[in-house]
Amino acid sequence: MHSDMKSVLTATVKRLSLIYRIVIMLVTGVLIVVLFPHTRHGEHYDYKIGAVWRGADLVAPYDFAVMISSDDLATEQEAERQKAILYYRVDSSARETALGRLESCHLDPTQARLMKRQIDSIYRIGYIDTPHDGLSLEGREVVVLGGAVGSMHRSREFISSGDLEPGLLRDSVLVPSLVLDEAQTTLELDSRLSQLSHTSQMVMAGDHIVSKGEEVTPEKAQVIASLEAENDRRFSSNYSLAGQMLGQFLLSIIAFLALYMFLKNTRHTILEDDRKVFFVMLLILLMSAVEALVVRVNAEWVLLVPLCIVPILMRVFFDMRVALYIHLTTVIILANLVPNSFEFIFYQLVTGMMSIIAVRNLERRSQFFTLALVIFACYSFIYTAGVLSQDTNLLALSPEKYLMFFLNALLTLMAYPLIYLFEKMFGMTTNLTLMELSSTGHKALRELSRRAPGTFQHSVQVANIAEDLVNELGGDALLAKVGALYHDIGKVCNPLYFTENQNAGFNPHDELDYAESAQIITRHVTDGLELARRYHLPAAVQDFIRTHHGTTHTGYFYAKEMERHPDGDFDAALFRYPGPRPYSRETAVVMIVDTVEAACRSLKQHSKENTDVLIDRLVDGKIREGQLDNCALSLGDIALIRRFLKEKMMSIYHVRVEYPTVKG
Repeated sequence: MHSDMKSVLTATVKRLSLIYRIVIMLVTGVLIVVLFPHTRHGEHYDYKIGAVWRGADLVAPYDFAVMISSDDLATEQEAERQKAILYYRVDSSARETALGRLESCHLDPTQARLMKRQIDSIYRIGYIDTPHDGLSLEGREVVVLGGAVGSMHRSREFISSGDLEPGLLRDSVLVPSLVLDEAQTTLELDSRLSQLSHTSQMVMAGDHIVSKGEEVTPEKAQVIASLEAENDRRFSSNYSLAGQMLGQFLLSIIAFLALYMFLKNTRHTILEDDRKVFFVMLLILLMSAVEALVVRVNAEWVLLVPLCIVPILMRVFFDMRVALYIHLTTVIILANLVPNSFEFIFYQLVTGMMSIIAVRNLERRSQFFTLALVIFACYSFIYTAGVLSQDTNLLALSPEKYLMFFLNALLTLMAYPLIYLFEKMFGMTTNLTLMELSSTGHKALRELSRRAPGTFQHSVQVANIAEDLVNELGGDALLAKVGALYHDIGKVCNPLYFTENQNAGFNPHDELDYAESAQIITRHVTDGLELARRYHLPAAVQDFIRTHHGTTHTGYFYAKEMERHPDGDFDAALFRYPGPRPYSRETAVVMIVDTVEAACRSLKQHSKENTDVLIDRLVDGKIREGQLDNCALSLGDIALIRRFLKEKMMSIYHVRVEYPTVKG
């Protein structure tokens, strides 16, 4: 009954965890789609006048009209404006107004009479108003309106300001007797402009527009632009915001589904940890939010966003394959939401791959600057090569683009504080932190060296052997090394109760009962965990402290108690370590190496036969007690561990040649 309940509970937990992963992916997909602006245009093409058409052959999908270019249309419109008829009305009070102005000038009588005769002569012919808005009078036909009737004239029949010399008469006295009727003239202009055709030709469905590898001439560019305009018109007529958002959401979910299947089949440990799933989704969402903000401000700045932070952090926390696949998923999702999708994918995918390679062995903080340089160089080379392939001219390069790439690389340095932030938020450990912890100058290790020097030397020896062994097996060798360095720090609390620290011939266990001694020995695990929390050691390092003895018994004192009570009439739990058993190959390796190193050190004769028998017995004992059942070690791995430890122990504890004594 208890077993059935446990099975049901386990199945329920797994089902809830699966639901959690599905929900968080769905929510992330929805938020990404909502954050981005939604375009209301149809399909557009990536091309440039004078460059080579890189897409497939473009064929007209339906009939459409080719629009006249804006420059040609402007030329035709200006020509019509200059040919348009101008409408004027007669101002009968113009002569009297001019004479009044003349009197106010207080000229001498002779000059005034001469100028009056000029005014009379001008107004008998007609003084015509010069139109504004760049319209010329030269050679124009004009209509002089008189009530409802108008008479057609040529502009040269009248006098305009251009016909007079600059001076008092033209500039201060004369007023037009023929005044432009702007309303009627505007109607005339609008009528002429409305009759202009905005199209030059018709392209029928199936007609060839441009071939792959063909140069995009201005004429072909105008045909492509007209097709884009027709795509926009047809798209707008059937546009549905809900439908567009649903499509983008489904594309995002497809990408997340591919990522889920990859992790399930190759890195299931990530999917089994809800914190890691949340971390991956949060990082994708944060970078998508930044990209969406930039697109809303200026879509041409999409390459300013340091998207390489995603593969860098994924590589630091996981491995190269996971980093590449998550980066690929992020790029695919965002490419569906940003302009120039092909260009975006090429830039981000290539640069992301290079950043993953550059961060492969990230062990020093200074490497981030090298990484930023790699990113800047990669973006710049892609851009330069792209311009050369299109224009074959270095003069077409834009300095603003290189500035954008430089700022992108500079912003990528934010990955450094983000690593620390995410480590604290999600309890994960990176190589950078492990490298800091591997220094024997760490406060915890200095204290161990001072108070328990024998234990410290043992830990260093175990760390070196475990690192080499995990390198042979395949795994996180640095994690194994650091875990081994700290696995026995709990012995600081009672150092003299452990044989490696006893150097005065005094053994405090002689004054204790076997059970009491066992309790002190096993307590170094719980003491170590308490110290680890005090020194803020990562959870991954604490795992080595709690698992390096698994659930085994304290060998010596348990055997002594068995001799005293051969019938087993005693509490065996008092002699057992709290566990749990190792659940990774790194913690399992440290358990085995810890046991083997301590046992080999205590051998009186370090012959090859003695060492081999001891190692086989110790490893077989771990297997027999089930201590290795929960870790990922195969039979081949166990065989490799045996062989490696036998060679290593003999090289460390080999029999040395006795040096002769030199007399005198």
